[in-house]
Amino acid sequence: MWALLIRDLRLATRAGGGFGLSLAFFLIVAVLVPFGVGPKAATLALIAPGILWVGALLSCLLSLDRIFALDREDGSLDLLATSPIPLEGVVGIKALAHWLTTGLPLAAFTPVLGVLLNLPAAGFGPLVLSLLIGTPALSMIGAFGAALTVGLKRGGLLLSLLVLPLYVPSLIFGAEAARRGAEGQEILTPLLMQAGISLGTIALLPFAAAAAIRVNLR
Repeated sequence: MWALLIRDLRLATRAGGGFGLSLAFFLIVAVLVPFGVGPKAATLALIAPGILWVGALLSCLLSLDRIFALDREDGSLDLLATSPIPLEGVVGIKALAHWLTTGLPLAAFTPVLGVLLNLPAAGFGPLVLSLLIGTPALSMIGAFGAALTVGLKRGGLLLSLLVLPLYVPSLIFGAEAARRGAEGQEILTPLLMQAGISLGTIALLPFAAAAAIRVNLR
């Protein structure tokens, strides 16, 4: 399983693997927002938590179709399905690799973009913490969506339509935690809700994704 994780990390960090693309898209979203809503510091500070969370969410979408599609194209997915490693474990490892190359860098890069959007200093910690807690759910849900569409050609748009509604709870509680933190309010409740969502998806969706892959390989 470690070899599979290292392989996916190497593929993601190669040219065209989606690692830099997600960060670049995240940066573009944060830079374009002031042009759209105006440069007023108060307005930017008010919308910064939600905009940064939406940007992180959309950035995660960019590389979802690569989770299983490349393995399907070169036949590796068939080998993984018949290997001694449980297919549920393969799904979990691939979701982990996606998070390590997408969710974790986005969370680390967020404070820089928070400065661009005039996010109050008190909101930096809660925002980063909410991303660290919430983005594992985004990767796991994305892996489930990728498993559903792995047998389809050009299924990227369908994949986005499938997973975006499932991303909404993480987005709501993540942005709320960041907003409360920026205003100096209590953030434990939205963070606990986020943690529950992430743990629930990690516990349940590998089995659903593995079942979807088996159906697509028949």
